[in-house]
Amino acid sequence: MQRLISAICAGVILGTGLVLAFAQPADDARQELQGTWTATKAERDGKAADDVVGHRLSFTGNRFQILSKDGKPLYAGTVRVNPSAKPWTIDFDHTEALKGKTWKGIYVLDGDTLTICDDAPNLDQRRPVAFETKSGSRYELITFKRAAPDRA
Repeated sequence: MQRLISAICAGVILGTGLVLAFAQPADDARQELQGTWTATKAERDGKAADDVVGHRLSFTGNRFQILSKDGKPLYAGTVRVNPSAKPWTIDFDHTEALKGKTWKGIYVLDGDTLTICDDAPNLDQRRPVAFETKSGSRYELITFKRAAPDRA
């Protein structure tokens, strides 16, 4: 009986360690996204999407918010990232304007440049697998630059 209890305890401890080990990369990746990003280039379905350029995407903890060029709130919710997937995946779970809907995307972070390709124009399709928006793809590709932190 003592061995059984010891084995169960060891399994619980090992399992907890594995869960924490797998959660760590996502937490680290989400931490790298923290702050505000400004859309500098965008395309949708293979064409320029100038209406998106200037939008600001902010990450605070596990939350995101998108503001229009003139500062009006557009979307908000929680964000999930998976840096173990190839390419890295990002999901925007909406809690306000599109409550209950999820944008499924992929992303790459290169210094102060964040590139996201997602299914925002058509939530019923699969997650994109490449950073492209060919005509008829119904995907959106946005390049963001990290905004300078506000000085109080």
